[in-house]
Amino acid sequence: MHFHFSFYSSILLIFFSQGIIFSFLLFKKGITYSKYPDKWLGLFILLCSLYLLPWMLGFAGWYSLQPYRDIMFYIPFQQLLLIGPCIYFYTQSLLNPAFRFKRKDWLHLTPAFAYLFYRLIIFITDKILLNQYYFYENGKDKNLDTWYQLAGFVSMVLYFSLSLRYYATYKKVIFQTLSFANNLLFIWIKKYLVAFLMMQVLWLLFFLFYPDWGNFKEKWWYYLSFSSLMYYIGITGYASKIKSLISFKLSSVENKSVFLLQNTTPDLPITEEIPLEETFNATANPETEEWKIKISHLLEKERLYENPNLTLQDIARKLNTNQTVISKMVNQGFKMNFNDFINSYRIEAIIDQFKKEEHKKQTILGISIDCGFNSKTTFNRCFKKQTGLSPKEYLEKLPKKQPKPEDFKE
Repeated sequence: MHFHFSFYSSILLIFFSQGIIFSFLLFKKGITYSKYPDKWLGLFILLCSLYLLPWMLGFAGWYSLQPYRDIMFYIPFQQLLLIGPCIYFYTQSLLNPAFRFKRKDWLHLTPAFAYLFYRLIIFITDKILLNQYYFYENGKDKNLDTWYQLAGFVSMVLYFSLSLRYYATYKKVIFQTLSFANNLLFIWIKKYLVAFLMMQVLWLLFFLFYPDWGNFKEKWWYYLSFSSLMYYIGITGYASKIKSLISFKLSSVENKSVFLLQNTTPDLPITEEIPLEETFNATANPETEEWKIKISHLLEKERLYENPNLTLQDIARKLNTNQTVISKMVNQGFKMNFNDFINSYRIEAIIDQFKKEEHKKQTILGISIDCGFNSKTTFNRCFKKQTGLSPKEYLEKLPKKQPKPEDFKE
């Protein structure tokens, strides 16, 4: 097989080979451990690797020789309209254990199938019906047409936005149902979305400075940068151990509520509807006040907030009701989501310990753990949010406890 090794082709060959390897490893991991996110990420890395092929093989001399030239012309290596949906499905499967690819999701792939059909027509016309170049009369690869590159860019921007919105919805869900939501924000998700955004920013910059996408030398630097980001996403995604705990299904756009699933099996019926922040401004009523008293009494009596893994479902079970009721009552009665509500109790308990000068007997972190926090970062953030001060600043302003006469007795 012909391959001209040069600086340009060799560098891209390294990234292409690594991309194929990581794609294989991700598929293997996904199949072995039944992890849907790894399968989607494997497909994403594979598509990104194929995206490099026209530039790598172009610098390797494939556009100059037959039959390699026709291979480049008639095989659509760059599936730009699949990359965006792939990262969107990866985001959903990563954040929602109940996510499965359904029949309606095929609609997201319609533009990619339409482009494949268009490329099939080109192949049949040129190679079978006319047996000569018709569509390729100008000798330019259709993969590199400006309209197609621009369509791919728009698609990726669109699905980046959808992924970002899905992550925002996920955050609302966990803050409404878990008391340890801050621990499940998953830094990796932010990192790969930023990396994916950087891919689009780079594309836009190179398009503005070099509009002709067939300009190989200038665009090579874009593909080198793209390869680096792909490599980062692949190797970091393979090593990540994210495990989401909440299975949910979005309802219609009109009421913007969220349905919690019974478990990760999508065939089981939906059990409870959990509202989002829209209920914060609802007018309180006698029923709300009654539930406020019940919830507050339960938390104070049994000190449930000391459980670092406390969930909305735990409170609902204790009060013999469902999550829908408790979620609405917390939102309407206390004007907070469940996560902030429980953390407010934890902060008050910590302040009470400070006033008793327990910080002189054990560390501040130890006190925060005893009161239900399982992360120093989360504790510091919540404490400052509620008091406006860091724990250290609060202790400095706390009035000193005056010694009693008996303290001086031997």
